[in-house]
Amino acid sequence: MPRITERYYATGKRKTAIARVFLTPGSGKKVVNGREFIDYFGRPVLRMVMDQPFEVTETNGKFDVWCTVAGGGLSGQAGAIRHGIARALLAVDPDHRPRLKGSGFLTRDARKKERKKYGHKKARKRFQYSKR
Repeated sequence: MPRITERYYATGKRKTAIARVFLTPGSGKKVVNGREFIDYFGRPVLRMVMDQPFEVTETNGKFDVWCTVAGGGLSGQAGAIRHGIARALLAVDPDHRPRLKGSGFLTRDARKKERKKYGHKKARKRFQYSKR
């Protein structure tokens, strides 16, 4: 008979990155796009960002994380995974809400790159003005 385990799912977003996050009770193994998260996120800061919701809710090492993330760069992807983990932890236990909300992990960071406008060098920077 197959063993049935609880799985919690949530979607996290930041900039243009979207992460599908699955939490299962376990030993704290983290897999991102089929790779260990230490291999996927080379910089320690990005790994720290991903672990923040667990530290705030004191559930570090209690859940295995399996996620797929697409779009954006590594920083946006780490933020999207953090958002997804926070939302999944909310599905695990609604009592985590005040701590996650207070730390700002439930708020979707919607800042994206502004588009370039015509007549401008970049989104807001203009060409140098010359009178003659």
